[in-house]
Amino acid sequence: MIGRQQIPEELGRYALLVVALAYLVVLVALPLLIVFFEAFAHGIVPYIASLLDSYALAAMRLTLLTAAIAVPLNLTFGIAAAWAIAKFEFRGKNTLVTLIDLPFGVSPVISGLVYVLMFGAQGWIGPWLIAHGIHIIFAVPGIILATTFVTFPFVARELIPLMQTQGNDEEETALSLGASGWQTFRLVTLPNIRWGLLYGVLLCNARSMGEFGAVSVVSGHIQGLTNTLPLHIEFLYSDYNYVGAFASASILAMLGLVTLLAKTLLERRQPELRAGVARQA
Repeated sequence: MIGRQQIPEELGRYALLVVALAYLVVLVALPLLIVFFEAFAHGIVPYIASLLDSYALAAMRLTLLTAAIAVPLNLTFGIAAAWAIAKFEFRGKNTLVTLIDLPFGVSPVISGLVYVLMFGAQGWIGPWLIAHGIHIIFAVPGIILATTFVTFPFVARELIPLMQTQGNDEEETALSLGASGWQTFRLVTLPNIRWGLLYGVLLCNARSMGEFGAVSVVSGHIQGLTNTLPLHIEFLYSDYNYVGAFASASILAMLGLVTLLAKTLLERRQPELRAGVARQA
């Protein structure tokens, strides 16, 4: 009887495994393979030529510039917010946590539209900015602003559960021994959160480089000036330049694979990081 009961259970496990694998193959693996197949469909020379195109290089530079500014900003905000939420009790704490999660609940297109309504030519403060020679919408500052908004929860949301799990004992001990606040942070807190911090920065950087919706609204789609790599891919695909579109898409796909590999290594490197992520979920 026991053996007969185990057979349906094993069949159920295998059935669930097959369904999960089929789901991943259809929605993840197959599209990824198609991207690389189409990118190299006409050979390596057209692939390299597409990546060396002046507009493609400009899009890559703008994407890297945006990430180079947005990620440090979100890193600073994430550490400060996580420190305040995990280590202190204050009025409005729950409101702050809710606001940190706001970009997860708002469509990126809507967030981009809000910035247009604020800083655009017909916006609340747009005319004053334009009169003083400050251009945010349809310019690089708007792209950086929109990208920073949609990515700012990533570092904070990785650090908050991790720092809450660790508690305050080590910091209080360091302070009681005469360490300053900066010394306590640099020598005690930062080493304890370094892997969670790297994990959050990794996700933030990947999202910064791949953001489309909010950037699409505020960029103006100016080739060579305000097109990031995702916008450049859309432009090429709409222009029937499939080789160029898939060549640029392969760069973002490789970024995703590198991010996945680094994420796996970080999770294996730090057991408490996995516990913090599980608690966050």
